Amino acid sequence: MTVALQNQADVHVALTNAPIGAMIIDEAGVISWANQALATLLGEPNPSTLRLTLAFVWLPQDEAELLRQMLEVFFAAPVEARPSWTRVVTVKALEGIEQTVELTLTSSPGEFDKRAILYFQSLTRQTIAEKRFSQIFENLPLGALVVDSRQRIVQVNAALAGEFGYPREELVGQSLEMLLPPRYREPHREHVTGYVQAPSSRMMGSGRDLTGLHRSGQEIPVEIALTRLENGAQPMFMAIVSDISSRKRGETALQQTNAQLEEFTYVASHDLRSPLRGIADLVTWIREDLSETELPEDVQHNFDRIALRIARAEQMIDDLLDYARAGVRDRHTETIHPAELIDEALSLALVPDSFRIEIDLQGGDITAPRAPLATSLRNLIGNAVKHHGGRSGRIRIAMREEGRFSVFTVDDDGKGVTPGNEDRIFKLFHRASPGTSGDGVGLAFTRRMINAHGGMVTVQSPGALGGASFEIHWPRILLKENEDD
Repeated sequence: MTVALQNQADVHVALTNAPIGAMIIDEAGVISWANQALATLLGEPNPSTLRLTLAFVWLPQDEAELLRQMLEVFFAAPVEARPSWTRVVTVKALEGIEQTVELTLTSSPGEFDKRAILYFQSLTRQTIAEKRFSQIFENLPLGALVVDSRQRIVQVNAALAGEFGYPREELVGQSLEMLLPPRYREPHREHVTGYVQAPSSRMMGSGRDLTGLHRSGQEIPVEIALTRLENGAQPMFMAIVSDISSRKRGETALQQTNAQLEEFTYVASHDLRSPLRGIADLVTWIREDLSETELPEDVQHNFDRIALRIARAEQMIDDLLDYARAGVRDRHTETIHPAELIDEALSLALVPDSFRIEIDLQGGDITAPRAPLATSLRNLIGNAVKHHGGRSGRIRIAMREEGRFSVFTVDDDGKGVTPGNEDRIFKLFHRASPGTSGDGVGLAFTRRMINAHGGMVTVQSPGALGGASFEIHWPRILLKENEDD
């Protein structure tokens, strides 16, 4: 008797501080002892209040009946052969609060052949976590699927099914290889073996163009991110699959456009320069032949006009070449101090002393290519002077940080931009002010150069000072896709 009591005390001590609920019951389901974890789970203030009550009262009727039957089988078996029993059920605590728990019936250690231990493992957190995962998984704007260690598809969201053209029910349970082009399947098996042995969250196929197999038999370009999911039963792996067909089409179209533009400008420059030089030579020879003849003033004037127009045509060819080159990104970056950058732009823009310059800087250093940013600012400052409309004025240059961009603003108090021309002034060979010098390339060149580096330039008129207000959004933080172009 003393040994039995000591064994019972040892069991109580072991279970008192257990992290899960536990009760000791007899064959009739009467509770003789319970720990604090169980009382808390069931909403009772003290485990002593559970003593001499029935374990069945916390369970739904069908689950209570199943536990009764299990207790009969359990206690009918010899002590050494009593089977453990586990089942997930819903228990209703005080105040009607329901919790999902895992019940486990097992033998009590020691000499308590007429007692059993019933463990209550709360699955509420696990259930909530699973629901959250399912909600996130299903509502992802990207395709996602979960596969097991044998590469069978266990779960798939609507986005992925749509990307590959399948109903979801046709994918679940199938081999992942049905979504892979045949040439990838054998290498994929080898990659999977290596990944299972050393799983890590990473992008798949880094440095290679990956494609998936659409239901139609066509291949679609994709990007894939892999990660391992923690799962008690067996390893699970999740893949995030992005259909990048639209991006690839855009990249291809842009590359073709740039290539065609470069080809056009180089061919045009070569084909146009030769006849221009021929005309210039002819004019020079004619003037030399007539050097001893006194020409009327209007003829001299016409010769000068021909020379001026030839020079302008050659300048336009040079501008075309510069415009084509402006679409190529400068990959050399350095730390730029905004104050020094603006001083440099002002000195090169040759702003007259009659203009008052105001500078307002509210941002830090920038890591970027220096030449395109400095050139863009110089062009805008020069533009503010050229198209101002007066001999004196006010120009305000400001900088602020906005998200991942450094925003440079160039405001003036001039006549501004004619309404309706805000986008047209950025077109090639369009002159904002017909009465000014230039061939209308500067703003087109500026926009192309800024866009090539992941930024944008806009104009608003009237601006803060009453004239034009140009804004350059220049990326302080380069996106990965920009870095990899």
